Amino acid sequence: MTDVDPRSLACLETLIGFDTTSRNSNLACIDWARAHLEAHGAVTRTDWNADRTKANLFATFGEDRGQGGGVVLSGHVDVVPVDGQAWSSDPFTTSIRDGRLYGRGACDMKGFDAVVLGHAADYAAASLRQPIHIALTYDEELGCLGIPHLIAALRKWDIHPSGCIVGEPTSMQLVEAHKGGRLYRCRVIGQAAHSSLTPTAVNAIEYAAVLIAAIRGIAIRERTSGPRDEGFDVPHTSISTNMISGGNGANIVPESAEFLFDYRLMPGADPEAIIGELQALAAELIPEMRRVAPEADILFEQLAGIPALASAEGSEIFAVAQNLIGNAPPGKVAYGTEAGSFSDYGVPTIVCGPGSIEQAHKADEYVALSQLAACDRFIEGLIARLSV
Repeated sequence: MTDVDPRSLACLETLIGFDTTSRNSNLACIDWARAHLEAHGAVTRTDWNADRTKANLFATFGEDRGQGGGVVLSGHVDVVPVDGQAWSSDPFTTSIRDGRLYGRGACDMKGFDAVVLGHAADYAAASLRQPIHIALTYDEELGCLGIPHLIAALRKWDIHPSGCIVGEPTSMQLVEAHKGGRLYRCRVIGQAAHSSLTPTAVNAIEYAAVLIAAIRGIAIRERTSGPRDEGFDVPHTSISTNMISGGNGANIVPESAEFLFDYRLMPGADPEAIIGELQALAAELIPEMRRVAPEADILFEQLAGIPALASAEGSEIFAVAQNLIGNAPPGKVAYGTEAGSFSDYGVPTIVCGPGSIEQAHKADEYVALSQLAACDRFIEGLIARLSV
C-alpha cells in the first residue's frame, strides 16, 4: 500500500522546509512542532541548550493517565549539510518523483518525525490507557549531543516512560540492538627543532604514531579474538584512526600532532576499557618525552559518546512493535542511535522507522512513499494497542 496520510505529507513538507543543518539553530522547527502539537491538546516541555539556540521538545498526549508510563516516539530534527552535493532539486523543498519523496532529512529522519506529528489529532481523539509522548531532539548528527540533556530533563520532570520507539531509518524493520560508540581527539605536545638536531626535540608525530599503531593492534585483537555476535554486520568491536594532522615543515621536527579515533562497542562491553588501555600507554610515553621537554604531554578529549542498545526482548514495546510489523526477525546494526540513551535511562527501547539508511546523508536523499505509508499504518496500530 502506497497511500500516505495527507497529514503526514503536509508535516514532512513543512519539516524539510526548515534548514536544520546541525550548525544552525533548530528553534524555528521546534517552535512550529510545539504549536502544532499544542493545537491538538498536547502538554509540551522544552529543554534548551546552554545558549538557548537549540532545544529538545517533549510533548505528551494523555498526561492525565499519569507520568509513570507511556510510550515515547522519538526522533531528531537536525540534518547533515548539503554542501558540495549535487542535488537534482532544492534539498529544502519536497519533491515527489517515481514514488519517492526527495529532500534533506526525508530519510534521516524527518520522515518518521512527520508521520508522528501528522497523527497528532489521532492521539488526542484516542481513549489512551497510557500516555503517548513525542520527543524531538537536537544535534544527533554531531554525536547524539542533545539526547543526554533531554534524559536529564526527564529525570528532573520525574517522567519515566515504559517504552520507546526511535524512528531511525530501518526500512520499517525492527532493530533490537546496536553498538555503542566513543569519539576521541588525541593531542600530542612535543618540542620543535631543526631536523638536524633531532636529539634535542620531541617528535610529536612519532609519538602519535606509537599510539596509532596501538589502536591498530587493538583493532586486530578485537577482530580476531574479541567477543563476537554474528547478528551484527560487523560482529565484533571495531576501532580506527580517522583523521590526523601535525608538523609545519619538511625539515622541522614537529612540535604538535593531533588525531581523531573512534570505536564501536558490542552491547555489554566496557566503554572505558579501550581508552584506559591507550591512556596507560600514554602514561608510559610521557616520562620519556619529558626527559627532553618538560612541557611535553599527551592529552585525550572525548568528543562524543553513544551508549549501546541492548535488546529489549521480553518487554511490552518489543512485543507490540514485532506484532505490528508482522513478526519478522529483529535485526542488529553497527551504527548508533539515541535509543541507547533511553535504554540507559531504564526505558525498554527499539528502533524502527521509514526509509533505508543507505539513502541517508547523500545527495538526492529520499524516502519511498510506500515506507511512509507503512509508518502511517504502524502508528495507527500503535494507537489502537495503547487505547482502552
